[in-house]
Amino acid sequence: MINVTISMDEETARWVRVEAAKTGKSVSRWIGEILAERRTGGDRYIQAAQSFLERGPYKIGLAGRA
Repeated sequence: MINVTISMDEETARWVRVEAAKTGKSVSRWIGEILAERRTGGDRYIQAAQSFLERGPYKIGLAGRA
């Protein structure tokens, strides 16, 4: 792990402390986990989109018709 210093306004800092406390985590850990999720989230979206597109075309029925 590395240490990073960030700057924010006082109102945001209060909000961050409350949100981190709700999860029982330190501000540092809470922000680190959010950033890690954001980093991998894009990868999951791309993988899901590729999986969907690999299925190929399929017919969809009209509502109320069998």
